[in-house]
Amino acid sequence: MRVPFSYLDRQFADVDDYLADIKQLVLTGDFTLGTALDEFEMQFARISGMPHAIGVASGTDAIIYSLKALDIGPGDEVITTPMTFIATVGAIAMTGATPVFVDSNDDFLINADKIEECITSNTKAILPVHYAGNVADMTTIKNIAEKHKIYIIEDACQAIGASLNNLQVGSWGEAACFSLHPLKNLNVWSDGGVIVCRSQQLADKLRLMRNHGLINRDEVVMFGGNSRLDTVQAVVGNRLISQTQWITEQRITNAHYYDKSFADISEINFPPRRLNAKHVYHLYMMRAERRDALLEYLINKGIEAKIHYPIPVHLQKAAKHLGYKTGDFPKCEVDCNQIISLPAHQHLSDAEISYTIDSVRRFYCK
Repeated sequence: MRVPFSYLDRQFADVDDYLADIKQLVLTGDFTLGTALDEFEMQFARISGMPHAIGVASGTDAIIYSLKALDIGPGDEVITTPMTFIATVGAIAMTGATPVFVDSNDDFLINADKIEECITSNTKAILPVHYAGNVADMTTIKNIAEKHKIYIIEDACQAIGASLNNLQVGSWGEAACFSLHPLKNLNVWSDGGVIVCRSQQLADKLRLMRNHGLINRDEVVMFGGNSRLDTVQAVVGNRLISQTQWITEQRITNAHYYDKSFADISEINFPPRRLNAKHVYHLYMMRAERRDALLEYLINKGIEAKIHYPIPVHLQKAAKHLGYKTGDFPKCEVDCNQIISLPAHQHLSDAEISYTIDSVRRFYCK
């Protein structure tokens, strides 16, 4: 049996309705900042519980533009975690600001208790990552940010629909950044991103920045860039956004089934499941002893397991100038040697999930 990590061929097996929507768009020629994008932004704001949603070209751009809109740049420091996809840190670097790392905790998330000791006079923001669909300790982070009068920008690129204490991700700081990459829980057919915020002033600034600073065809009030979410992608998003809750619940169900099935295997350890946190499982990640051997075994069985990610950001060549070394963030480093991600998406069959569980159990119990 083959158990795929990607579900796109299944999700879009019946593509006629999407193509019909796109055909209607083509007939209008409304390709840039079109009415379909307006509709998508309104829908996204509604499901995120925030007044403003601004579509941009990628989740990475969402972070870059959020930082720049808050005037963060050269000479400033932004606190984040090395336990993340490279885009989080790359976005900070692209603004000219300096990433400052804090080790992770048992949840694979930034250890909020270690943030305050890293704050300096140059710290302008905390950029927590809701990694894999789990939610950082935003209560503690918000208290720290308010105490030191620094911004919170949430990297929620993997966490649409997640919440803590019934407060959705995206509602804790000045801005939050989401990705619409094809393999995200809410996806489109290319790269795409969304920024949500509460401030009308910030939303207006972000809309200018993503479109060259133009207030009309001929007048530029500030220099900006080109980071518009394509209207074609908004058309796809408008058809998919109503499925977000179903997608989330299916992933949660699959993850809980894995948890229950692996609970008696001492060589497997998964993060604590907090009752006050809604984890949406963009990734089902667990720690596994003999991880590399398990990965090879599963792949040979046709199960497309992955590692997210084997090399932490602070040990990547691109981060060498930051001066970090092996041992600086021991929790992150140990986890990067143990983590493995299993397929857990909404299009898996019961038979595929059972086969994955049986294969993992056979590896450890043989």
